[in-house]
Amino acid sequence: MPRVPKKSGGQEEQALGRSRGGFTTKIHIAVDGLGNPLRLLLTGGQVHDSTQATCLLEDLYSAHVIADRGYASQAFVTLVEQRQAIAVIPPHQSSKTPREYDRWLYRERHLIECFVSKVKHFRRVFSRFDKLARRYAGFVQFASTLIWLR
Repeated sequence: MPRVPKKSGGQEEQALGRSRGGFTTKIHIAVDGLGNPLRLLLTGGQVHDSTQATCLLEDLYSAHVIADRGYASQAFVTLVEQRQAIAVIPPHQSSKTPREYDRWLYRERHLIECFVSKVKHFRRVFSRFDKLARRYAGFVQFASTLIWLR
């Protein structure tokens, strides 16, 4: 007898997955130069950041792309450079050919951490009471809008 899919989808459909912290959802975020959110994506907790990088930058244009070492793959840096932007991403610590980056500009990465801190003030975001990913994403976007309007 064939297996019937669940009505609300499986774990991947609902952006749930196992990571070191347990059963979690990861929010991938792109912010502007003032720390205001531009794009939010939800994935399971086990999904690596670099797999969502191209989706985050799609149709967004900027002079610089600032990211942490999780986005340091050569394919992503090449994509950023093809879009006529400067990649401000430190290389992996074990990289054989270290890449230069603007250390002073990299300090502005704190804007994303500040935004994550602000959005986690909403209890419904940090605890994820919602079963469905679209409802959770809707509330994360609502909280982001409230932060944007402050």
